[in-house]
Amino acid sequence: MREHVKASQTFERSELGVAEALDRFRGLGEDYKVELIEDLITNEGAETVSLYRNGDFVDLCRGPHTPATDRIKAFALQSVAGAYWRGDSDRTMLTRIYGTAFLSKQDLAEHLERLEEAKARDHRRLGKELGLFRFSEVSPGSAFWLPRGTQLFNGLVELSREMGEPRGYQEVKTPQLYDAELWKMSGHWDKYRENMFLTEAEEHPMGLKPMNCPGHAHLFGAQQWSYKDLPIRYSEPGLLHRNEPSGTLHGLLRVRHFCQDDAHIFCTDEQIQDEVAGCLEFAFATYKLFGLEPSLELSTRPEQRIGDDDLWDRAEAALESALKAGDHEYTVNAGDGAFYGPKIDLHITDSLGRSWQLGTVQLDYSMPERFELSYTGADNADHRPVMIHRALMGSYERFIGILIEHFAGDLPFWLTPVQVQILPVADRHADYGRQVKDQLVSAGLRVELDDRAESIGRKIREAEMSKTPVMLIVGDREVESGEVSVRERGRGDEGSESIPELAARLVSRASDRSA
Repeated sequence: MREHVKASQTFERSELGVAEALDRFRGLGEDYKVELIEDLITNEGAETVSLYRNGDFVDLCRGPHTPATDRIKAFALQSVAGAYWRGDSDRTMLTRIYGTAFLSKQDLAEHLERLEEAKARDHRRLGKELGLFRFSEVSPGSAFWLPRGTQLFNGLVELSREMGEPRGYQEVKTPQLYDAELWKMSGHWDKYRENMFLTEAEEHPMGLKPMNCPGHAHLFGAQQWSYKDLPIRYSEPGLLHRNEPSGTLHGLLRVRHFCQDDAHIFCTDEQIQDEVAGCLEFAFATYKLFGLEPSLELSTRPEQRIGDDDLWDRAEAALESALKAGDHEYTVNAGDGAFYGPKIDLHITDSLGRSWQLGTVQLDYSMPERFELSYTGADNADHRPVMIHRALMGSYERFIGILIEHFAGDLPFWLTPVQVQILPVADRHADYGRQVKDQLVSAGLRVELDDRAESIGRKIREAEMSKTPVMLIVGDREVESGEVSVRERGRGDEGSESIPELAARLVSRASDRSA
């Protein structure tokens, strides 16, 4: 590679008609390139494809390329791994070589340093070390949540409920398995079936839900509504299943089984702006608890869409008005809206500078039409409601994975599954440790007692490694005084404190919910 760079070889682009390109790559025995070209013809209606030449090597590539090899000032080959063709475990196993290139050695060094830091923060490793979750081949793409992880997971679900209720959200619970007729009505049977887990009951096709929206639309349509009832805000921490290719699965960040903080709002056209503004306020309030600041992106009408231009004009104007009313800065991603309506995506940047899309607020005119949803207006006529899809954390699994890597496993005190560990110095101090635990648990704190027959030094080390924020040492002196010796993670010994004072301080710290 260094010889190629030194030789300043050029990259030359050319175009071929698809028929000629197919002949060329078939003649070379390049079956994978032939498959890609055939897909371009089928999916994009391609009439030509682009090729790039580097010396004697000619390859199919969309491009663009750097003009010549001498522009590559710094590069590194990072790893070699097996990868199934197109992420499908039923296809051929190939070899993937990972590499990266930068314009300067300093940029490369900084990038490699960030990669090492990301490796140290990998949620898959930390999740195992912290006793949060496991993965197993008996259920690929599905997490097995351990007690600590379940506490963390449930804490986020409860947070969504606690914040949603005063904002007018009503929690519902809908089935996991639906008749194929519902999926045909929603459009998923035609557009999304390959990503669904399907089964049969009494020779009748059925599918596990990959999304909550059809169930919520069906629920809304099951009764009569007046304009005075709207908006209706349904929320559901719904379990979802998506048949993701095995090659794309990645810890909690890409799974097949997950739970989403889903909500769907049914409202009138006139209510869109206020409802969208409410969704954004909810999102900002949620992210603030984790010290995250979102950036907003407005995605407008795509070429392939439903509804007339007047409808899209009104929908896009409503989203823009909501953004401006909240004095939000945003970028416009022209043409990237959903086929059924425009949307606002919320992105956050983590401590490693990586961007993640978390929340989304989408307007939908299609599903109310498909399900023939209606409400009675002030004119006593039937009107079609607008449906707003809203997710803030997205899937709780993915959000937890992002948080673990963002905080390097050192989660905020209010969220961490174990807030306090009590560490008896010797067996004779365990009974006092249990009394301390009972008092702190009664105060509402999450507490564990480490009464193993291990040295106090080892207990402290392991508590530090498990990212426990507060450790309480109890020995002869503490038993006699009725107090505890407090040790804060990252700060060391904090001295002695009475149990009532400690409980009040820690409860206040947890209630503060600061990142």
